[in-house]
Amino acid sequence: MATSYRDAGVDMDAGDELVERIKPLAKRTRIPGVLADVGGFAGLFAVPGDVEEPVLVSGTDGVGTKLKIAFATGRHDGIGADLVGMCVNDIVTCGARPLFFLDYFGTGKLELAVAEAVIGSIARACEASGCALLGGETAELPGMYAAGEYDLAGFAVGVVARKRLVDGKRVAAGDTVIAIASSGLHSNGYSLARHVLLREGSVGLDAVPEALLGQTVADALLAPTKLYARVAQALVANVDVLAMSHITGGGLPGNLPRVLPDGLGARLDPNWSRPPIFELIARLGPVEHAEMLRTFNMGIGFVVVVSPKDAEAALRTAEEAGEKAWIAGAIEAVSPETPFEERVRFAEA
Repeated sequence: MATSYRDAGVDMDAGDELVERIKPLAKRTRIPGVLADVGGFAGLFAVPGDVEEPVLVSGTDGVGTKLKIAFATGRHDGIGADLVGMCVNDIVTCGARPLFFLDYFGTGKLELAVAEAVIGSIARACEASGCALLGGETAELPGMYAAGEYDLAGFAVGVVARKRLVDGKRVAAGDTVIAIASSGLHSNGYSLARHVLLREGSVGLDAVPEALLGQTVADALLAPTKLYARVAQALVANVDVLAMSHITGGGLPGNLPRVLPDGLGARLDPNWSRPPIFELIARLGPVEHAEMLRTFNMGIGFVVVVSPKDAEAALRTAEEAGEKAWIAGAIEAVSPETPFEERVRFAEA
């Protein structure tokens, strides 16, 4: 009897069925500029005509070992916010309006219900961020992944007028640093979090530690990444924003200096409210505070720098967009020889 591709582990019929299931999900994200529906060889998007000297802004990322928590719990319907957030939250730091998103889903054996849940969550996150799910790729790769596992990558493109680029060049000593809250770990530091919380003799995913105030460890670890596209666009529309930083791996010390001119750093008040998952990881590790700060966002997912005269307007704009925001500190001059991560100092230091 002849051997087929299905015998080798690739089910093309399941792939075709997934494309049909994805089409209505992608259609809900359609925005002006989309020229073709999902299913062709390439996604088509017209460069917006309402943007003077348009600059295209792009970003790519994945979800990392947070996926291990999704595999262990069988909960896949929020992971799309992590994928979209890791990409779109980056490109909006330039003042860009996100236009479209593409995803890559690779797995050893395509399970339609799982793939549909994941891609459905990607579509919802695109819709929430105001961008189109323009296309993607689903790859069934037998022998490449452990049973029941998959990997994700995302790619986002946005646009900004050249004269409206937010590039940090105008930041000066004395400017105000505004923090916008995270929902938890977002998608960074999961190798450390898993090592602390899930190692033998530790708490486990189903545990409800007192510190988590009624949440299971799984609930806390699977809290979706916050999507900052809407608030970032509201801020640049209403306030003279000087710089924006997405706080991902490396935390505040590793991300805020990326948008500051040479010779400038930030002095921050360390006393902000943090989701309790951070305290639990630090205590059970134990993990030193400096290590926590350089691994996790520690409750601050996005930072905006404005002139002091614009601080109240920025806070009001963020809060009207539904975000918790506060003044976290100020920009200060530092020696040009100051190591990169030491350009962010905390008030007690």
